[in-house]
Amino acid sequence: MSRIPTMSRWMLSLMASCMLAGCGQHEYSGYSYRSYVVRGVRYTPMSPGQAPGYAEEGIASHYREGWLFFPGPTALGEKQWPWSRAGAHKTLPLPCRVRVTNLRNGRSTIIRLNDRGPFVAGRTLDVTEPVARELGFYQTGLAPVRIEVLSVGDAKWEVKRPVIPRAVPVSEPPRQVPR
Repeated sequence: MSRIPTMSRWMLSLMASCMLAGCGQHEYSGYSYRSYVVRGVRYTPMSPGQAPGYAEEGIASHYREGWLFFPGPTALGEKQWPWSRAGAHKTLPLPCRVRVTNLRNGRSTIIRLNDRGPFVAGRTLDVTEPVARELGFYQTGLAPVRIEVLSVGDAKWEVKRPVIPRAVPVSEPPRQVPR
């Protein structure tokens, strides 16, 4: 056996190991909902307690993060692989799980939002290519969608119901009636 095939096999296995090591998505601790500025516009995301149950209709587009098979970073600092099923929204807290329904054909899927965007006027949601294919708008590029927030956060940080502050009744001391 020559050294070249052995060296090629060794390099190939090293590259495969490096790629597979980065495939797992870690769970994000906490939430990201601080206000931020993009191109001079300030965005203020809603709080994690307000988001569950929130619904919105708008236009979705799709995007590709990264280059070739190398992952691109998200707003949460996670790796976005070309085959990831995820999305981006300007004002929902991150991470959160949403049901996205294509209003043209009724197709629906659940995705995890882990990025900010789209920063194009008139667009509400960006999804990755696999999600656009599943929803049936990969070829057209845009689609009217309905977004419903199912939960916010991962693992122990997950919030599934809106946390609405409750009013505390104020009791007044009984009035003294003058005699």
